[in-house]
Amino acid sequence: MISISAVILTLNEERNIERCIRSLQNIADEIIVVDSFSSDRTEEICRMLAVRFIQHKFEGYVEQKNYAWSQAAHDYVLSVDADEELSEPLRQSILAAKQNSVADGYTMNRLNNYCGRWIKHCGWYPDRKLRLAKTNLAEWGGDNPHDKLIVRSDKVKQLNGDLLHYSFGTHEEYKAQQNKFAEISAASYFKRGKRVSMFLPYFSCSLKFLKDYFFNLGFLDGADGRRICTTAASATFLKYKKLRELGSGK
Repeated sequence: MISISAVILTLNEERNIERCIRSLQNIADEIIVVDSFSSDRTEEICRMLAVRFIQHKFEGYVEQKNYAWSQAAHDYVLSVDADEELSEPLRQSILAAKQNSVADGYTMNRLNNYCGRWIKHCGWYPDRKLRLAKTNLAEWGGDNPHDKLIVRSDKVKQLNGDLLHYSFGTHEEYKAQQNKFAEISAASYFKRGKRVSMFLPYFSCSLKFLKDYFFNLGFLDGADGRRICTTAASATFLKYKKLRELGSGK
């Protein structure tokens, strides 16, 4: 039987953190919360639930997740965001993997909630994530804010059940996050030396909408699908526009 450390990053997550932690109880052998100095009740709730609570300055999504990973005491680590919870089928899948582990890493499907509705199209599902892996064989990489867990092994298996993601309570929250991530991505690309032509923002924006709304069947999600796909396309335009501005010194 393997032991699992669960790690969660937080910043002002009083709305979500209790639900997340309770879904990990009886699954994880320890629960670690790495907090970026929240000013709400996040710390109070975490201490009430008897998790290991650590405060650490936020220096980037990749950097913070690698720091949290380094705090784990057990052979496997499960990384969960504060606005996520394990569905019951996923809990049972992880319990089965604990009893008889056959892989160095485990993927799971993430089901995203938008304004109270579970979204099955728009490129949002199955949204497969690699979140459970051997501590010494994995690290976080990718470009901020789009971090990615990398496992140095071919022994990766898929778990049954969904990771439930309570992503956006309002469309305004979704739009604000998309715009924030667009600016972070532009800065990350610029730092790596990436440059784009004046036409790429327009081309990428159009391609993003066509892909998500038509190819990924976003139209089946009705008005919500249209709003999701339009906002994602606008954020793609903003990302490359910001990158162009950084390149020109504006």
